[in-house]
Amino acid sequence: MSGPRGWALVTGASSGIGLELARCAGADGYNLILSGRNIAALEELAREIEGASGVSVRPCPADLSQPGAALDLWTRAQALADGPIHVLVNNAGLGRHGLFATDPAGDALEDEVIAVNITAATQLMRLAIAEMRERGAGRILNVASAAAFMPGPNMAVYHASKAYLLSLSEAVSHEVRHTEITITALCPGATRTAFFERAQTGTTWLMKLAPMPSAQSVARTGWRGCMKGRRIVVTGLDNKIFTFMPRLAPRALVTALTGWFLRRTS
Repeated sequence: MSGPRGWALVTGASSGIGLELARCAGADGYNLILSGRNIAALEELAREIEGASGVSVRPCPADLSQPGAALDLWTRAQALADGPIHVLVNNAGLGRHGLFATDPAGDALEDEVIAVNITAATQLMRLAIAEMRERGAGRILNVASAAAFMPGPNMAVYHASKAYLLSLSEAVSHEVRHTEITITALCPGATRTAFFERAQTGTTWLMKLAPMPSAQSVARTGWRGCMKGRRIVVTGLDNKIFTFMPRLAPRALVTALTGWFLRRTS
C-alpha cells in the first residue's frame, strides 16, 4: 500500500455491520473517523485497525438522535481529518418492534428511529454531497435494508425509514450520475448483530426462519459494491428473491406476509 487513500467517516461503528465496514475501509487503505455512542468500543476498534492496517483512526463519538448532532459530527470529523472526507458510510440506525401508536415509550423510541435513520442520515449526506461536488468526487454508502422494499407491520416506522433512505439514495445517485460521486444503498436482510436484540425482534418468525449471515460477510459485500459505484446492493440470494417479490405480488399480500414474519412466535 503506497499510502492512505483519504478519509472515511463511518457512523454506527461501535458494533455490527458498521464495525465491519470500518475494518473493510481500513484494510482498503482509508484513514478513518469512527462515530457511535460507545466511546470505549470505538477506541478499542481504533487501536485494532491502526495495528492491522497502519492507517490513522480517530474516534468521534456522537448521539445522532439529538438535534444538531449530524452537523456537529461532520464539523468535528473535518477537523480531525484536517481535510476532506472522501467516503461517508451512513450506517447508524435504530429500530423498534411493536404496534404503531400503542405505547408512549415505543413512540419515543420511534421518534429516535426517525431522527437517526432519516434526519441525521439526510443531513450527513447533504453535507457530504456539498463537499464532494466541490472536489468532483467521493463515495457515499447508505446502509438501508431489505425492509426498504416493503411495508412492515409491527415495525412500521423502521421499514418506512429504510424505504426513505433507499429512495433518497437512488434519486441523488441519478442527480450526480455525470460526476465522480457515487451513492450506494446497501440492503441486507436479518444479520447476526445486536440490532435485533435492541429492536426486540428476537421472538419473531423472521428471526426463527430467516438465514442469518454474519455482519462481516454483509459488510464485505457492501463495501465492494460501494467501491464499484453500484447503486443498490442486496445481500444474499434469499434477500434478492424476497425484495423482488413486491414487483410481482399484490401490495396488500406483501404487507400481510411481512407482518406475519414480524409477528412474535409466543
